[in-house]
Amino acid sequence: MNQPRASFACLPDASRGRLHAEPDKGARGPRTAFQRDRDRIIHSISFRRLKHKTQVFVAPDGDHVRTRLTHSLEVAQIGRTIARTLGLDEDLTEALCLAHDIGHPPFGHAGERALEEAMAGAGGYDHNGHSLRVLMRLECPYPLWDGLNLSWETLEGLAKHNGPIFAPNWALAEADAAFPLDLASHASLEAQVASIADDIAYDNHDIDDGVRAGLLDFDEVLALPHIKAVWDRVCATYPGAEPRRLRAELIRQNIGEMVNDVIGATRARIAETGIETAADVRAAGRQIGGFSAAMAVTEKAHKAFMYERLYHHPSQLVAADACRTVISTLFAAYQANPALLPAEWQAAMPESAVARIRHIADFVAGMTDRYAIARFRELAGPVDLPEIF
Repeated sequence: MNQPRASFACLPDASRGRLHAEPDKGARGPRTAFQRDRDRIIHSISFRRLKHKTQVFVAPDGDHVRTRLTHSLEVAQIGRTIARTLGLDEDLTEALCLAHDIGHPPFGHAGERALEEAMAGAGGYDHNGHSLRVLMRLECPYPLWDGLNLSWETLEGLAKHNGPIFAPNWALAEADAAFPLDLASHASLEAQVASIADDIAYDNHDIDDGVRAGLLDFDEVLALPHIKAVWDRVCATYPGAEPRRLRAELIRQNIGEMVNDVIGATRARIAETGIETAADVRAAGRQIGGFSAAMAVTEKAHKAFMYERLYHHPSQLVAADACRTVISTLFAAYQANPALLPAEWQAAMPESAVARIRHIADFVAGMTDRYAIARFRELAGPVDLPEIF
């Protein structure tokens, strides 16, 4: 059952509009501005590519491991639940959740670090800024303008869902110059919910993938007090059930606890700050949507454990080194010989040195893991990626 729309929700009819004016109604059914944004994201090439981009594990052929695409869908499910309960605009929240990782290059953070190094002389690389670049410039499905022409609220939420930005990178500054996004203020509550939904999703699902991959020992996971408490409750509720089923129930219940905590803590901060409109949220000077103080401490400890035991696991570090080699080698090859690029990318090559570097980065960042591996094999030979599945 839907909750009544809250006064502090973003209202599609009150949107600040789009960079390029266009009719709000068309032949494909009545949709709000935010519903159109969500649909444009889902139908984009960049969104489809997320199905073969690394979330945590480099496993182009792993059928059960999460990818950027399945992670984004899980984030959207969590974000919609929170938004619906708080009376926010569910469609805007969903659009932000689905698009939040669209600027990630192949191989996750390893690929991003390689691009940062390759672009050191051209302003560097940041996946959040690149998300705006993709959605405002690189996706070109419309005849009259570049980009998906998303609403201001969606672009603003993607730009600063983690908080105000006082020193934007070049890509974000470029987007802001084209369509000012008020970067120094907080984003909408819908964007804040999308951000915390991302944390909830990967905090929990990475446990599942880590245990499945054999890189996390489940007994070590149970050393986390908050996980152990949920596990004990699950085992008491379902005595004699198979361990794998109990682990799945553990993940579900822990997600539920975190979601309920966010809802309760956010409601408390709304009451405390007295916000009444979406403008009040942006002017509050603090994050409204998020965990309680106690859950934030617990979640921080959880992340520290995951970095130590999973994200920095020796197998992961070996894979990351190999992935950085793939990206850096491809980037150097295209920079030395742009004729190796596809014809349409060669034809669009800019004149200035900085713009050429950014153009090559746009191409490399858009690759999927498997496409990058295939191009590397063509240009440099075999690549040694550890078999962890």
